[in-house]
Amino acid sequence: MRFAHRAAAGFATLLLPLGGLLGFSAGAQAATGHSPTVQTRAAADSGKVKLGYFTEWGTYGRNFNVKNLDTSGTAAKITHINYAFGNVTGGKCAIGDSYADYDKAFTADQSVSGQADTWDQPLRGNFNQLRQLKAKYPNLKVLWSFGGWTWSGGFADAAKDPQGFAQSCYDLVHDPRWDGVFDGIDIDWEYPNACGQTCDSSGPDAFRNLMAALRSKFGDELVTAAVTADGTAGGKIEATDYAGASQYVDWYNVMTYDFFGAWDAQGPTAPHSPLTSYDGIPKQGFTSADAIAAFKAQGVPANKLLLGIGFYGRGWTGVTQDAPGGTATGPAAGTYEQGIEDYKVLKNTCPVTGTVAGTAYAHCGSNWWSYDTPDTIASKMAWANEQGLGGAFAWDFSGDTANGELITALSNGLA
Repeated sequence: MRFAHRAAAGFATLLLPLGGLLGFSAGAQAATGHSPTVQTRAAADSGKVKLGYFTEWGTYGRNFNVKNLDTSGTAAKITHINYAFGNVTGGKCAIGDSYADYDKAFTADQSVSGQADTWDQPLRGNFNQLRQLKAKYPNLKVLWSFGGWTWSGGFADAAKDPQGFAQSCYDLVHDPRWDGVFDGIDIDWEYPNACGQTCDSSGPDAFRNLMAALRSKFGDELVTAAVTADGTAGGKIEATDYAGASQYVDWYNVMTYDFFGAWDAQGPTAPHSPLTSYDGIPKQGFTSADAIAAFKAQGVPANKLLLGIGFYGRGWTGVTQDAPGGTATGPAAGTYEQGIEDYKVLKNTCPVTGTVAGTAYAHCGSNWWSYDTPDTIASKMAWANEQGLGGAFAWDFSGDTANGELITALSNGLA
């Protein structure tokens, strides 16, 4: 895939200067200043992982806060949240955006608790909001995700001293200021022994060694990783010993989206998250089914694989035909960056024209978009169940509607 996590490639980088780059406990009650009402889970627990990514930069221009997970009904329908991203630099885990993470003061209307942050409370920012959310939804687990497209270059140094890296991550995740907020760690290395924004030459064993060190340090806590969905022969999955590393992880988040997009400015237009292949697909092996099959063939247990769902679309402009495979003149305009738009926008501005390979596409005017809908997500979840997968995850929560249409389809579809 060209881009693994969409906003991390550009939008997060723009926001770094804003942050100066870089069960309910008594402590949580002190930080929030009140005892929140505890909610029960709305959906029966199927045993499947129902996860989504919350991005730290969403609290800026998007004005998407942790509270939105409560008001949309999302928090009652999921099992896990991945908080993206912490940085990886100098061979260590590091804060990604200190302002968003633990310094920003939320007003009463922005806060899960309904109470405004004060200047002298020990913890503010998204971390305190996550603490409040967990107090309200005691079964909800939160992982801190490190790396991402922009910050994966730091894993090369981390791989030189896996134990030192693991220690630094453990110390940061369990910093006394926010200890108890996170239930584990997620590693988003794009990509071990392969090329992402930068190329890595750490070798096929580096990822396994890194995950082994993290498991040793984090013990019974959650240890997971976001991984490539390049199922081509000789592709990124084959470049790394994911099977060997799987014994150390609770699961892999397989990034089965961003297979195609307007980085190929002239097209051909193609769905960015095809479940299966189809006649005319620009590159064989770039489908969810191929990725899952490749991991299984390597020896990764099916129940340690989660299917990725994008809560956004990718699109082109200058397109004249409805069906995939058309020529284009460049990326379609998007709210935050060209060639990409949230589902909550596209469902109204460019409604679905048809479906292909288990996902939807839309041709409106000269623009052509592909994105998942509640119906296509339901079909993908049925497929995930048939494959024996451990669940599914979304990138990212902010693309969903105010009433959580997509996360509802994801949650309801897993059995």
